[in-house]
Amino acid sequence: MHSVDAGVLWITLNRPEAMNAVTWEQRERVIALLADASAEPAVRAVVLTATGRGFCAGADLRGGRDPGRERVPGDVARTIRRGAQRLIAAVLDCEKPVIAAVNGTAAGIGAHLAFACDLVLAADTARFIEVFVRRGLVPDGGGAYLLPRLVGPQRAKELMFFGDALGAADAERMGLVNRTVPEGELAAVAGEWAQRLAEGPTRALALTKQLVNASLDSERATAFAAEAAAQEINMTTRDANEGVASFVERRAPTYLGR
Repeated sequence: MHSVDAGVLWITLNRPEAMNAVTWEQRERVIALLADASAEPAVRAVVLTATGRGFCAGADLRGGRDPGRERVPGDVARTIRRGAQRLIAAVLDCEKPVIAAVNGTAAGIGAHLAFACDLVLAADTARFIEVFVRRGLVPDGGGAYLLPRLVGPQRAKELMFFGDALGAADAERMGLVNRTVPEGELAAVAGEWAQRLAEGPTRALALTKQLVNASLDSERATAFAAEAAAQEINMTTRDANEGVASFVERRAPTYLGR
């Protein structure tokens, strides 16, 4: 389910009986909502959260491949590209800042969904589990891309090789979570952070997100050139000019997301 309040799009996974394991239909809906958020001026920040005890237990594989059809080479890779990887890419590519408000267990693709977000808040009861190794599987849904960039290769391998549950406090210490909060305060803190983002210079935030994400795969000259180009583009926005004018005039800026 989803709603927009004061410039913030709230996307809530709502299958608590299944620990919010993501179905094909849910995945497609979340991807569409994130794509629409990029182009919708009324949306200036996104919160991704869930109901019940779990944030997301991974992918719900029921209703996927036709059980009567023989699997052929390429099926698995194609399913991952069209499914989990598209979901993670939708978060990374969303032009509005995305906050994960992790209310409970985030396992497998559910953990990667949180780690792909720009900011991660976690209830003190939340847990993160790289569950793939427990099933004899290779991590998918962008895990081997995301984790080394967040915690380094050794820590990423530890999490992926053992598949142990990682508590919210330990996840914060490792840098996977921005802040751990009491369970009852999660929604309020997520709302407060999202509102601050929604009142900010929206295009500058979008360009900043793109620069930071791209910098992890760029050498210095490319990163510096992208930074200069981004600032050139940003200075054509109303918000950038408002920010400079407010500094000169010694007043608080009023950003409109344009």
